[in-house]
Amino acid sequence: MQTSPRPDRSWWSDAVCYQVYIRSFADSDADGVGDLGGILSRLGYLELLGVDALWITPCYRSPMVDHGYDITDPRDIDPMFGDLASFDALVAASHEHGIRVILDLVPNHTSNQHGWFRAALGAAPGSPERSRYHFRYGRGADGSQPPNNWPSQFGGPAWTRIVEPHGRPGQWYLHLFAPAQPDLNWEHPEVRADLEKTLRFWLDRGVDGFRIDVAHGIAKPDGLPDGEPGGFALTEGGSGPDARFDHDQVHEVHRMIRSVTDEYRDRVLIGEIWVSDDDRFGRYLRPDELHLGFNFRLTTAPFDAAEIRAAIEHSLAAVAAVGAPPTWTLSNHDVARPVTRFGGGPNGSARARALALVELGLPGVVFVYNGEELGLPSAELPDEALRDPVWERSGRTRRGRDAHRIPLPWEGGPPGYGFTDAGPSWLPIPNDWVGLTVEAQLEDTASTLSLYRHALQLRRSHPGFVGGSLEWYGAPAGCCAYRRTGTTFVCALNTSAEPVPLPPGEVLLCSGRLTDDGRLPPGTAVWLA
Repeated sequence: MQTSPRPDRSWWSDAVCYQVYIRSFADSDADGVGDLGGILSRLGYLELLGVDALWITPCYRSPMVDHGYDITDPRDIDPMFGDLASFDALVAASHEHGIRVILDLVPNHTSNQHGWFRAALGAAPGSPERSRYHFRYGRGADGSQPPNNWPSQFGGPAWTRIVEPHGRPGQWYLHLFAPAQPDLNWEHPEVRADLEKTLRFWLDRGVDGFRIDVAHGIAKPDGLPDGEPGGFALTEGGSGPDARFDHDQVHEVHRMIRSVTDEYRDRVLIGEIWVSDDDRFGRYLRPDELHLGFNFRLTTAPFDAAEIRAAIEHSLAAVAAVGAPPTWTLSNHDVARPVTRFGGGPNGSARARALALVELGLPGVVFVYNGEELGLPSAELPDEALRDPVWERSGRTRRGRDAHRIPLPWEGGPPGYGFTDAGPSWLPIPNDWVGLTVEAQLEDTASTLSLYRHALQLRRSHPGFVGGSLEWYGAPAGCCAYRRTGTTFVCALNTSAEPVPLPPGEVLLCSGRLTDDGRLPPGTAVWLA
């Protein structure tokens, strides 16, 4: 294993973690879908890139309605991705390459094909089988209206009415996401016991931690009351208050998860926490709860120096009171890629490169979404290619997340790009991505891939990256600059329309080219010491 440059701290305190969206990373069996064997075959690339850990999205048994987040068996591998032997081989090989393995944990819901839910459909209202989920009678004289006004994150109501065993319409069940993802009732002791069994199953197999899906939404409020109509977010990043999320009871669940995980050495828990209030965010990271929490402020900040500085300051403030490391990310499988978010084309690419240096220079933990290191944009897809359940659930008004989940282009050209030998992949790779392949960028010193490799090497080896806090420099309008406290490392960003002078220091790395007179161009960031 690679050794930490700070042996007195946990390995994750300043790690760079790489998110593998398993369906789209690498296909080893020529079916057009990425798998565990594909990850195994590319570990050399990930070691060369310089990451410390992998976060692998769900690879459990699933009908794949939501591409693996609807789970029928959380303690087995879906044949689409391999089997337990291939998983064990991947963990062992990853550790040999100095890379730790983090699994996605989905405690909020199961698949509607799970044995528990099938039993609930065949049981009577009020039965023990139904009490593992949230079943309620509907409103109105005939019970034909949903039990409350909660919407699903994927569109439509968060409730679906079932046909009872006697053949007549009956109760409704809660699903914050697709109808194929019924929410579990975390007041039920069997639900807690089953998750503990799942945790131990994977920890015993050597996984190094878990990313917890919907960590802010597992617990539901007593009585499931209506929410304020204007408080519901169309996406998890929206503003609240949202009656569906961030209830105090959720912390009991995380304390249980932490108590099990603490029985194993050097294992990490990372929460997906869409909570905008800094104080409430920090509660998830108290010493007996999660180690890390995704703060998504940089995924929503525009390319504006003041907004980016505010996002960083809020993220640091959210963890300061509880002593947890901040966690940074620019994108994931649910949000638009930075190149597209910042306008697309050459300008979007330049801005994404600049913000990558801003992020990678910060203290704490960084998550890089697969393809981000290649400068991939989100892709325009024809209607017939869309696979995300959001598309249909929203009445084809929201295109969903497929654009951000396009398979990685490794080499060559369309249709497979070295991702697959099957011909077309599960989502089509654009024909104009030939210049974005790993093959095309690997030896190009000006490529985005080379920028990431150089940045990760400096982050690991340069003494300027030891400071755990920031100091802000004075900067021209439209710019910001920070220094890692107690070091000479400085990062400066120019989001204005004009070149600006550099802060003093030796240039370590620049996201673009300086002007002929040595100034920092618009849409560019620089590291100095």
